[in-house]
Amino acid sequence: MLQAAATGWFVVAGLGQLIFVAYLFGFYGRTALLGQFDAWNRIFPRAYVAGDPLHNAAVAAHLAFAALITIGGLLQLATGVRRRFPRFHRWNGRIYLASAFVMGVGGLAMVWTGTKVGGPWQHVAISINAILILLCAAMALRHAMDRRFALHRRWALRLFLAVSGVWFFRIGLTFWILLNQGPAGFDPETFTGPALTTLAFAQYLLPLAVLQLYFHAQDRGGSRGRTAMAASLFAATLLTAAGIFAASMMLWLPHLR
Repeated sequence: MLQAAATGWFVVAGLGQLIFVAYLFGFYGRTALLGQFDAWNRIFPRAYVAGDPLHNAAVAAHLAFAALITIGGLLQLATGVRRRFPRFHRWNGRIYLASAFVMGVGGLAMVWTGTKVGGPWQHVAISINAILILLCAAMALRHAMDRRFALHRRWALRLFLAVSGVWFFRIGLTFWILLNQGPAGFDPETFTGPALTTLAFAQYLLPLAVLQLYFHAQDRGGSRGRTAMAASLFAATLLTAAGIFAASMMLWLPHLR
């Protein structure tokens, strides 16, 4: 039951992340090919800053690696792919880890070299997320090289959730707006407020905490603990699906028309 609940959440989250990737290619990729970089600012404030090639390159790399790492992460964690195509799993893993390092460093550069969206605590939260990405990538690589594959897989799962922080933020924010029938607890103009600050930290701390509870249930949970964890994952799947629906309708699909 616990494994089925975890698989169910992964399938739902994977579908949601593929919609996100379609949006990245369909909007950012399309406008980049057309040379319409100013269009990025309609969605991502100060994504493109005229006369600041370093910042613009960091944003472009961040977006490109976000798409690459999302697809790579889904393939890397798919059990069937890992078992049937071990060689592909190893090479995809190398690319995934390299992308994670680039994404983590790029995220830090974006926050502290030009992007002024949000308040200082949001910048701190994003920086911690980037540092966690680098840490989890390093630990996953270390255990893979030492052939401690059980530990490697756990750190790879942590890395997947840390990398997905930006995705969790979007589905969490749109679900929050949907629940409140509009912005609540933050200023949509300045993109600051307690709701956004809380979400900036929760986007990775909450999923990582749930994953740690899942590990505990696997190791020492007993039948009751595993049943309770399975029920919690089922509830998390419903919330994730609701967030995906909200983000798809409000953020992603409208920009693919």
